[in-house]
Amino acid sequence: MPSKRRLRWAALPLGVAAAVALAGCSPTELHGFLPGFVADGTPATNQTDRVAALWVNSWIVLLIVGLITWGLMGWAAIAYRRRKGQTGLPVQLRYNMPLEIFYTIVPLILIFGMFAFTARDQTIIETQYDKPDVEVTAIGKQWAWDFQYDGKEKDNSDAVWTMGVQAQPDKAGNIDQSALPTLYLPVNKTVKINLQSRDVIHSFWIIDFLYKKDMYIGKDNSWSFTPTREGTYQGKCAELCGEYHSMMLFNVKVVSDADYQTYLAKLKDEGNTGDITDAYNRLTNYPGTGKPTTDSEAK
Repeated sequence: MPSKRRLRWAALPLGVAAAVALAGCSPTELHGFLPGFVADGTPATNQTDRVAALWVNSWIVLLIVGLITWGLMGWAAIAYRRRKGQTGLPVQLRYNMPLEIFYTIVPLILIFGMFAFTARDQTIIETQYDKPDVEVTAIGKQWAWDFQYDGKEKDNSDAVWTMGVQAQPDKAGNIDQSALPTLYLPVNKTVKINLQSRDVIHSFWIIDFLYKKDMYIGKDNSWSFTPTREGTYQGKCAELCGEYHSMMLFNVKVVSDADYQTYLAKLKDEGNTGDITDAYNRLTNYPGTGKPTTDSEAK
C-alpha cells in the first residue's frame, strides 16, 4: 500500500494542473458558459452570480456522481466478467444490507441538498423590494410588449409609457433591433418589474439576467433586482403564446441615471403619460401593421 507521503506527492501535480487550468478559464467558462458576464467578470445584475453559482455547483456535483457511477459500472463489468472455462449462471449475490442502505441514503442526501440550496437561492431572488428606486409595469400581449414607468402618485398620473409591436423582419429575415420595444433601466438602482398579461400566458425573459417569470391573466407577478452593468440586453417571450411567438422580442438598455431621467422626460414630452390603456385589438397587431391599434381607433 503506498504511503501517505507518496499520495501527497502524487496529488501535488494534479492540484497544480487543476489550478493552472482554472486560472486559464475566462469568466464565461468559470460561470458554466452562461450569458450575463463580460471579460472582467462583472455580472449583469446583483442576482446573476447567485444563479450561475447554483448552476455550476449543481453540474459539479452531478459530474462527480456520474464519474463514480460510471467507474463502478466499469469495475463491475470487468471484475464480474465471465472467465474462460466458466459455464452456467454467475454466482448470484443478494441482500447486502449495508450496500442497499448506502445507495438509498446517498441519493436522498443529494436530492435534499440540491433542493435546500435551490430553495435558499430562489427565496432570495424572489424577495421583492418594498420601496424600489424604479418601478416598472411590463405588459405582455400577442405578440409584443408595453412598458410603463410608474410614478409616485397613487393614481399614476405622473407615469410614462411606451407601446410596442412585435419584430418586423424584412424579406431576408433580418430584424431591425432599433424598432423593438425597449425597456430602459438605470444602473445600480433597485428595480421592481410588475408583470402583467393582456391575453394568454407569456414569460418575461431577459437572457443575460439568467431569470424568467411567467405572466398570467388574473395573476400579476413581480421581479426585483439591481442592474449592475450598463449595456443593451436581449429579451423575449419564453412561453409559446401563439402564431407570432418567435417575434415577441424586446431589448433592455441599462443606462446611467442621468440618461434614464432624460428618457423619461422624452416620453413625457411626447404625451405618453398616465396609466397605459389596456384596450387594444390584437388582430390589428400583426406584422406589417406598423403600430398597435386600440379598440377606439379601430372603430
